[in-house]
Amino acid sequence: MYTVIGFIAQPMGMLLALLYGLIQNYGITLIVFTTIVKLCLYPLYAKQIKSTVRMAEMQPKMKELQRMYAHDKQKLNEKTMELYKKEKFNPASGCLPALLQMPIIFGLFALLRNPMMYMHGNDMLIATHESFLWVMDMSQPDPWVLPVAAGITTFISFTQTSAQNSGMSDSNPAMAPMMKMMKYFFPIMIMVMGRSFPAGLTVYWFFGQVVQILFNFHLNKVKKKLRAESEKKNKK
Repeated sequence: MYTVIGFIAQPMGMLLALLYGLIQNYGITLIVFTTIVKLCLYPLYAKQIKSTVRMAEMQPKMKELQRMYAHDKQKLNEKTMELYKKEKFNPASGCLPALLQMPIIFGLFALLRNPMMYMHGNDMLIATHESFLWVMDMSQPDPWVLPVAAGITTFISFTQTSAQNSGMSDSNPAMAPMMKMMKYFFPIMIMVMGRSFPAGLTVYWFFGQVVQILFNFHLNKVKKKLRAESEKKNKK
């Protein structure tokens, strides 16, 4: 509990218990809880999109540097850093939102996999064993429906995110095969793991991916708008 993950899971457990006290249905509480968490993370997703658009803007200049210094890696690195400085662009800015999300995701997994480690009281003990829709006990795994649904939504969300981050992968072609492999491997892994996780955790993951898919539709519009503004700016 006193690890970094426990430090994150503890206040989330308090929020989950507070929501359950208001809603009195563990399944619906998880859906509301998931929505709140995803909305709090939205600014990080938006920042990542802005970073990919900036990277895409710089691709022609970076390719020109790669052509000019194809046989001098050291000079290429120096000129690339000069370009970043001139354009006031931090290449790590696209990775930072994802890195910030990881402790939060691990904290959520810890909370929903072992909820009574971070929540106290007989009400929450009973709540974690409630039924929801076809699931008779939310503390037990759902063998097929939720894991398959979680795998499908993960595939859709991952595909959307990969398309959004195309600017990043273009700057590093070596990442493309790995991302293509992960697009299929990660959803299958989620489905397999979902068959052993408590149904409550799988509900969180499934609904979280549904919200992420909706976010991605909106973020695609934001990305198109930013690109249009960038193209208009470059024409002037």
